[in-house]
Amino acid sequence: MKLKPAVRVARRIAEIGREAWDACAVPQGNPFVLYDFLDAAEATDCAVERTGWGPSHIAVEDEAGAVAAVMPLYRKSHSQGEYIFDHAWADAYERAGGQYYPKLLSAAPFTPATGPRLLARPDVDLDEARRFLLGGALTLCERYGTSSLHINFPTEDEWLWMGEQGLARREGQQYHWENRGYATFEDFLAALSSGRRKTIRRERRDAAAGLEIACLTGAEITEDHWDAFFGFYMDTGSRKWGRPYLNRPFFSELSARMADRVLLVMAKKDGRWIAGALNLIGDDCLYGRNWGCVEDVPFLHFELCYYQAIEWAIGRGLARVEAGAQGQHKIARGYLPKPVYSAHYIADPALRGPVERFVLQERQGVEQEMEWLAEEYSPFRHDG
Repeated sequence: MKLKPAVRVARRIAEIGREAWDACAVPQGNPFVLYDFLDAAEATDCAVERTGWGPSHIAVEDEAGAVAAVMPLYRKSHSQGEYIFDHAWADAYERAGGQYYPKLLSAAPFTPATGPRLLARPDVDLDEARRFLLGGALTLCERYGTSSLHINFPTEDEWLWMGEQGLARREGQQYHWENRGYATFEDFLAALSSGRRKTIRRERRDAAAGLEIACLTGAEITEDHWDAFFGFYMDTGSRKWGRPYLNRPFFSELSARMADRVLLVMAKKDGRWIAGALNLIGDDCLYGRNWGCVEDVPFLHFELCYYQAIEWAIGRGLARVEAGAQGQHKIARGYLPKPVYSAHYIADPALRGPVERFVLQERQGVEQEMEWLAEEYSPFRHDG
């Protein structure tokens, strides 16, 4: 199926439409690039121009006029909610007299989860679609006069391809759990050192003492659950970030559209919800997103965010759990360091050169650190 070389820009994803967008997104198996997730963020005024996320999504059509490829894209007036940190680049450029913002960003808003960014229908030549999408984004960067284009948390294949197109390739790390064919949580524990097994069993026992823990999905999730969870989210967000990114209507909208893709793990004490963890369900992965609590219970964070997620993923045969950004403490719970990626185009050569040198040096350091962490701190048995 041949493509038209021109691209069009949508100020709202609704201008492209669910059917057309999801024809490109659904086959990817990633919940964060689905129309309903992205549109929910726009419809509830979380990812809109007023909050610094001006939608500028790109669509490529085939010769019949049908949408054949899409790219989520935003015109950003800040670097908040991205989890790939470029604040130092912005500061250096603006001290030198440049204007870093606005910039263009391709990502799932407020979501540090790897997923495809250059989406095409299965019947379309992927390399051609990628070239048109990336070319359109670079043209838009020039037309808008923005300083840069950033593609955050793409797949490794996309990242390597974008490097071949001349973008600077940056590498970071997260901590992911991988299912090595476990049938039960006990099978997973059996793969750990005896010390780690004992520690995890103790943490789970202490965390759950006197609590009721529920794993909710689909129609099991009610507005009362979301009311409680939003309180947890606001408490955590206010303490960690200063300004939580998501509002209360977003969670209702997410549930109304994607309840079967949501796993809400909640803890109740004396008839009152006191903590919760939000996950989204992909075709082969459980993605941990947000956590919060209104009462401090030792190890409850580990139980709701890590152990319950592992147990649920094993029960559904999922390949892995991605527990979000940061946290070396995850290693001891079976989540090992894994690379995550971003790609960057800087319009001004005066900034482009230093950025390219920096990301090369940073990438080498990240790869060495991941190797060292996995060797020194892995909780898994070293048989033989």
